[in-house]
Amino acid sequence: MLRLIDRMTRAVEWVVVALAIIGSAIIVIQMVWISYGVFMRYGMGRPDRMVTEATALLLFPVALLGLAYAMREDSYPRVTLLTDQFSPGLQKLIALMNGAIMVLIGVFFSITTVNATIRAYNSGASSEILNWPRYMLWASAATALCVFTLYATLRLMQIAFSPPPQKDERDGMV
Repeated sequence: MLRLIDRMTRAVEWVVVALAIIGSAIIVIQMVWISYGVFMRYGMGRPDRMVTEATALLLFPVALLGLAYAMREDSYPRVTLLTDQFSPGLQKLIALMNGAIMVLIGVFFSITTVNATIRAYNSGASSEILNWPRYMLWASAATALCVFTLYATLRLMQIAFSPPPQKDERDGMV
């Protein structure tokens, strides 16, 4: 069972990395666009109204596109000063509870963003200045959150089906 979960996790990691690359590309585009906006405002004396709206609209999807990648790289902050002193079984239980919380939060936000995407698509709403369809922004956020939820679920299953780490007498956990 653990082998199957590991294979599925590796397959989903391709999507996780792809979303992170897309998010990185959007950040580079924003960086260039903001630099252009600053130049137009202060260098040419003619501010570009689109820069502010584009940056604001792209900020939300960009923040979520790297969510699963941060989990893949184990980049979420944790305080383990106390939990490192627990037994391996208790450490596994805490890891399971932490993973379950992440999955539940992912499910909640996935449902919320999918519903927002559907509502934005049905209404035909678009941004005020750029006239970008709002459903496209919501769809990227919904995709990122659904991938995060799937990846968090797979990681939770990996923790659940793997044996607890063994204590080494010399330097703690192995």
